[in-house]
Amino acid sequence: MQVVIGGLELQNPVMTASGTFGYAREFDHLIDLNRLGGIIVKGLSLKATPGNPPPRIVETACGMINAIGLENVGIETFIAEKLPFLQKLAPPVVVNIYGKFEEEYGQLAARIDDEAAIAGIEVNISCPNVKAGGMAFGVDPQAAFRVVRAVRSQTAKPVIVKLSPNVTDITQIARSVEDAGADCLSLINTLAALAIDIDTRRPKIANIIGGLSGPAIKPVALRMVWQVAQVAKIPIIGIGGIMTAADALEFLIAGAAAVQVGTANFVNPGATIEIIEGIEAFLAERNIDKVTDLIGTLET
Repeated sequence: MQVVIGGLELQNPVMTASGTFGYAREFDHLIDLNRLGGIIVKGLSLKATPGNPPPRIVETACGMINAIGLENVGIETFIAEKLPFLQKLAPPVVVNIYGKFEEEYGQLAARIDDEAAIAGIEVNISCPNVKAGGMAFGVDPQAAFRVVRAVRSQTAKPVIVKLSPNVTDITQIARSVEDAGADCLSLINTLAALAIDIDTRRPKIANIIGGLSGPAIKPVALRMVWQVAQVAKIPIIGIGGIMTAADALEFLIAGAAAVQVGTANFVNPGATIEIIEGIEAFLAERNIDKVTDLIGTLET
């Protein structure tokens, strides 16, 4: 079950998706955290962020829309209060980061580089670029390149770049961040979405638009993972609507070397462990020696 992605050694290919698993301690009484392949914590910024006003989550058909607003405790509080628990666990801990400016990404990377207990960095480029009038870094190849280069210049740790699906050609962004020094790609982030209350004729989320996740986006995520796998030379982590082992296996076959489980954690806190066990059973039933033998085996 072991996989290596961008310098990270995972005991299995099942990771937690940022923003859906808190700082891991929240799930400590629900599952054995030491069985996970990797833990990616809630996105962190330089300073604590309160997030958006409620309502900020709404259930939709086959998924949910959220506009949490990247609420978090800030990097210093995380290191002081959350990391001591995390560093006692077996799985590698990856910190997801975001910023309003390119410089903030570099500052976060430099701070994280000092912490031996943090195994890697996942860079969320689906954030507004304040200097460019609110455009997200992840929809522009040049802006994405600059953000990743800023991170890469400040750390020797593995750098995973999380790609936005809200683009015309995701392979163009993938190639750009790979050129900037990314060690791995994770995709996809949520799709921009809207839900309306027909009685009040108002959006169901205070932010108006939020990010759609869950089973509804899985076919889109699979398509994008497969497309990126055709052009990228670095490993891919598949994300999007993974609820079962069968879902995870589809992503591996499409070309992902690992997966992240997100929305499923809200519905079934034991989803990650069930997916790990399901992949193991699949390999055993078919006499497949290694999970890596499945990666990118889609026949077209």
